[in-house]
Amino acid sequence: MRRAAVIETRAIPQRDIGIFSALKFHDFRLLWIGLLISNLGTWMQFTAIGYVIAQAAGSPAQAAVELGYVGAARAAAVLLLSPLAGVVADRAPRRFVLICANIAMSVAALLFAVLSSLHALVLPALVAISALNSGAQSFDSPARQSWLPLLVDRAFIGNAIGLNSVAFNAPAVIGPALAGLLIAWIGVSVSFYINAVATLAVVVVVFFMRPAPPSVTKREPLLRSMRAGLVFLLEHPILRWILIAFFVTAVLARPYSSLAPAFVVNVLHAGPRGLGLAYAAIGIGGLIGAFIVAYAAGRERRSVLWVSAGVAMTGGIAAIGLATNLQGAIVCFLIAGTGTLAFLGASNTLIQTLAPDELRGRAVSVYTMIALGIVPLGTLIVGALAAHIGLHLAFGILGLASAALIAGIFLFVPVVRTV
Repeated sequence: MRRAAVIETRAIPQRDIGIFSALKFHDFRLLWIGLLISNLGTWMQFTAIGYVIAQAAGSPAQAAVELGYVGAARAAAVLLLSPLAGVVADRAPRRFVLICANIAMSVAALLFAVLSSLHALVLPALVAISALNSGAQSFDSPARQSWLPLLVDRAFIGNAIGLNSVAFNAPAVIGPALAGLLIAWIGVSVSFYINAVATLAVVVVVFFMRPAPPSVTKREPLLRSMRAGLVFLLEHPILRWILIAFFVTAVLARPYSSLAPAFVVNVLHAGPRGLGLAYAAIGIGGLIGAFIVAYAAGRERRSVLWVSAGVAMTGGIAAIGLATNLQGAIVCFLIAGTGTLAFLGASNTLIQTLAPDELRGRAVSVYTMIALGIVPLGTLIVGALAAHIGLHLAFGILGLASAALIAGIFLFVPVVRTV
């Protein structure tokens, strides 16, 4: 752990950083534009899947359980493949990994589209294709995110991570609402077709980026290499606490967005337009949170940003439990979305800046495994709980419990407050 100690005491150079400063780097700008286009389709597909399940289920309890099934399929794929994906991100050319992963995600979207057009998009198909899509995402995320620090100067890493989140959440402002309108006017399948094409934007832009050599040239046994990233995080005096909070909130709190269709459609009876507005509120909040990270990560103490974002996220989720109409729910979704993306960005910034170059891909793969794998698994758990006690009570109890954990770590683990 001697290398980790050196890194965590090395200050990030102080620079005059604006919200969009990282975009002055050519390759980062290209990747960012590709992600904007790709993620518009991602949000449309996410909304369409939720509506298909909620409409077919017919009741809040059944919708929550079926959303949990799809979430569990996503979780299984990510949990199985993320350790391998982290090694691949460190060992293989990142351009090649991103091309393969995004083509696979485009194929998954096309399968959704064709089955939807044939009125054959039943639950087993949703589960299977969702697993394929998440498996591809598990390779995309660590390769892409571990590439970010190589695309910008070190002083701009936090800004680049924040803008990377902006590229995910800016399309969320219009993607869900657009999907809701298209579902009402044309049908569900068009959102899947759009995503199949939009996902290829990343494939196009990486051809114009300079290739990045692998971070690791020394070969070691695969299992030992997989284990190294997790061991680094668990033994690190700061990151292990960040990881614990990230894991627990992934199980208890962050499934709120996956369960939004059951809440909006079956509890509030708001229909596809209401669901689109709810997801747009989450997306707008996420965009605000991403801008907060892009602006503050290089200025404020990162632990203060982390705890503030975590409490906003979990407090917003707890407040959803008090909402009795769509208007109130939208405000709560907005707060939760803001806190969620700021919390993700702050956690990611800490991992990226405290991890050594040769372990960054594997460290990010653990982050990805929790973000993409544990959250869907948490959807199954929270969905099952909500089927017994109701979505209102589930959101309230689990949101407050998660807030207490994050605040407790910040208050009672002094070393976390040093970064």
